[in-house]
Amino acid sequence: MDALLISTMIVALAEMGDKTQLLALVLAARFQKPWPIVAGILIATVANHALAGAVGVWITQWLGPDMLRWVLGLSFIAMALWMLVPDKLDDAGIKEHPGWGVLLTTTVAFFLAEMGDKTQVATVMLAAQYQAFVWVVIGTTLGMLLANAPVVWLGHKLVRRVPLRLVHGISAAIFAVLGALALLAPVLGV
Repeated sequence: MDALLISTMIVALAEMGDKTQLLALVLAARFQKPWPIVAGILIATVANHALAGAVGVWITQWLGPDMLRWVLGLSFIAMALWMLVPDKLDDAGIKEHPGWGVLLTTTVAFFLAEMGDKTQVATVMLAAQYQAFVWVVIGTTLGMLLANAPVVWLGHKLVRRVPLRLVHGISAAIFAVLGALALLAPVLGV
């Protein structure tokens, strides 16, 4: 359950103000069809995070426990710093492709936008940390939906009310604590 709950919380917080959340807002404004947009986000996230989780599981098999601890600890600390850098999105190329419809357009756009994104990198690290592929992918997908579905339905109203700087600070602190715990695990006896 730790893998599910922590993955959900971390990704929901990390997604606030992220470029894919901004993409969800742009798609909602452009197409005004929330159900296919949310379905496209779900499909793209499951596919993307399943790939990221598989990489995380592979990393645990490739690296020894000591090296893995260092890689994860330093990666979580790097994510903490990355969380403090706000994302921007250029929406000029987002349009419904002829014959694709809103669902496929959203799925492809969201999948591509998520490549190399903070939440994808977090999914790799969480899958490596917890070695619970299914629970991490379910948790990170749930976190993405918790952050993006309300944006699709409530749009600018919700985004204006959430203090993104505070959310990013909290996310950065969580990643920093996870990094410190990973690095200090032998000292703490964890």
